[in-house]
Amino acid sequence: MWLVSAVVCHYSPGMIEDDPDDFVPHESLLQEGGLHASGPEGADRGLAFSSLTPDQLLDALESVGLRPDGRLLALNSFENRVYQVGIEDEKPLIAKFYRPARWSDAAILEEHAFTAELAEREIPVVPPLALAGGTLHHFGNMRFALFMRQSGRAPELDDPDTLRWMGRFLGRIHAVGALRPFAERPAIGIETFGIESRDFLLQNDFLPPELLAAWRSVADQALEGVAHCFERAGRVAAIRLHGDCRIVIGCQTTIVSRKRCH
Repeated sequence: MWLVSAVVCHYSPGMIEDDPDDFVPHESLLQEGGLHASGPEGADRGLAFSSLTPDQLLDALESVGLRPDGRLLALNSFENRVYQVGIEDEKPLIAKFYRPARWSDAAILEEHAFTAELAEREIPVVPPLALAGGTLHHFGNMRFALFMRQSGRAPELDDPDTLRWMGRFLGRIHAVGALRPFAERPAIGIETFGIESRDFLLQNDFLPPELLAAWRSVADQALEGVAHCFERAGRVAAIRLHGDCRIVIGCQTTIVSRKRCH
């Protein structure tokens, strides 16, 4: 069984970071003439990837000692930019370019370290490759990491044996994640993922006026219900977690996790 966990999450009700610069609107809003948000590094998020041309991408790979052969295949990614890149006389690699101003270097490296920790404990993950002295690389205003390509097929979720294997490996990830907390990644909580999101929509005229009162009533009711759940749960232990699971089957089962982390 394989598990690809390139991104991880952190949940802790007691460790919420109230950082408005952490919010990234839908990319359709981040266009010239639309909503702009400049992050702490001064990068205009509306033009975050405007400089990532094919030539720029190939130059970035060459800066870490690789010899790309020019083959590029864009892969699905909502927030970052991910490509399969051909390498001369070698197997293709996966290059992930992180959205400028979205995460600090320390937060990205903490994600990489957790993946490496899972690999060291013989949990079959695909960690970022260490090239040119590190796993996180800089080129111009871009930061990127490289991974081995791990292909496969969808699992048979109606097979009890497959589900048991998946559960065992997820349990092992959670056991490793509980060994220590994250220090750099923001936490998930009602304030950051509930109240702030609601207030942002209300304050920026995203909703039709005729639906505003009804929408706010439903949102407030939902947040009240979530707050009751937190109260009922009491103190909740914080553990490091993978962001999501996209599961494929190769020679062994692979759980792919590549989304943003908290």
